Formats: sequence, C-alpha cells, structure tokens
Amino acid sequence: MFSGDIVRKEDINNELKDLTFDFFYWFSRFEFALKENKYLKRDGIGDNAEPGWCKFVDQHKQAFQHTDETRSLLALNPKRQKVGENAGLEWRDVGLDDCDSDLCKVVRLLKTIRNNLFHGGKHGAEGWDDPERTKNLLVVAKIILDQLAGLARFEADYKQYY
Repeated sequence: MFSGDIVRKEDINNELKDLTFDFFYWFSRFEFALKENKYLKRDGIGDNAEPGWCKFVDQHKQAFQHTDETRSLLALNPKRQKVGENAGLEWRDVGLDDCDSDLCKVVRLLKTIRNNLFHGGKHGAEGWDDPERTKNLLVVAKIILDQLAGLARFEADYKQYY
C-alpha cells in the first residue's frame, strides 16, 4: 500500500495516515477479542496465545452473509507478494481456492491487507501506488472488522466497553 521506494512518509496525506492507523488499531483490537473469546490458534497449557482465525471462520461461516463491503473487498482483490524467478518479487492473486466458505475468503483478504501494510514494499504492484485504492481498501476493511465483531457478538471486547 505504501512503498518505501516511491512514497516518503512526509508525502503521505494525513487522511491516509489516519485510515492506516485506524485499520491497524481495529485489526489489533479484533485479534485481542478473538483471544479474549477463546478463539485461539492453539490452546495447550504453555502455548503462545495467538488469535485463532481458523476457529473463528469455522464457527461463523454458516451465519456469515455478504455485505456491500465484503463484496467490495473481493472486487478490490488485494494481491500477495511472492518470490519469482531469480529471487525477484512479483504480485499474485491471493489463493482462495482452498477456502470452503465466503468468510474464509474475506478473512484471508483482511489478513493480506494487514500483512501488505505492515511489511511494506508495494512498488510495482498494480494499484498499490494509488492512494484512492488504498483508502478504499482501508475503509471497507475497517467496516468489515466491525461487522465480524457483531457476527461473533464480541463487540464489548472489540470496542473495549463493558
């Protein structure tokens, strides 16, 4: 979404900075809510407490219904960086064929947005240097996180109100 090679921090407009912070904030709150509600990757004594996205998907895939935002996320189709020939980096579609539900696809794309933002290096990808596309991805992703917290009924942990 942001390329260290093309966009300098000083050149990113405040709206995009705010949207990026909001997305990271709410993504981390969602992962906290997953753990708080026992959606854990592993639950053995002594295991690291990591969010269990797969457990979340398995439990809620039947109740999940598409919204305008989830359809928009699928249409925006964020890509994933892969290693190509001669250790070159290239952008490819996120593999969704192994997903057994629409919720799996949505979650995988949300996690791709998070990974792409966090790990940087977006030059050369179609649309990654387009601030409007990035803005659209961030806005719909945050709304989807809100919707998924509602689906799981853990808004109190997600929004931190009790």
